[in-house]
Amino acid sequence: MSHGARVIRTGASSGAPGSSSCPPPPAPEPGLLDGGYARSCSAMLKVAQMISLLIGFICVKNSAWTNYSASVYFETVTMCDLIMILVFYFVYLFRAYRMLTCISWPLAELLHYLIGTLLLLIASIVATSKSYSSAGLVAGATFGFLATFLCALSIWLSYKISCITQSTDAAV
Repeated sequence: MSHGARVIRTGASSGAPGSSSCPPPPAPEPGLLDGGYARSCSAMLKVAQMISLLIGFICVKNSAWTNYSASVYFETVTMCDLIMILVFYFVYLFRAYRMLTCISWPLAELLHYLIGTLLLLIASIVATSKSYSSAGLVAGATFGFLATFLCALSIWLSYKISCITQSTDAAV
């Protein structure tokens, strides 16, 4: 009895046809800005993530603090995540990935989303558990959970991870 080797294949699909329910982005336009990317599902998802992170940050920042460390942790995580999403947005919008070829941009973005989503989920859970009926913390944690969902959705739509069993026996 031979067991097949497990192979994990990953592929980045930044708006490739058939990768999501969004229509394929138009062909790249000449110029400084990539208008096709700005209208793509990936870009709109990044904008939605940034908006929900900013609203969550503002809600927590303007609330009465019941637990200082939980509030500061949530604020730090949301601002770091927001800045990194903004950096990736500008890298793709201004086509900086063409000039900075020493960086694997899909891998860097995948690692950012994996780590950032996990930290954002932890921060939202901490903010929820320490809210003590503070409306600002509850609202901030709600937008934190929304941003966590949007980040997870971005990982799901951008990176298809599939496990395929391949036979190691040579066909004769």
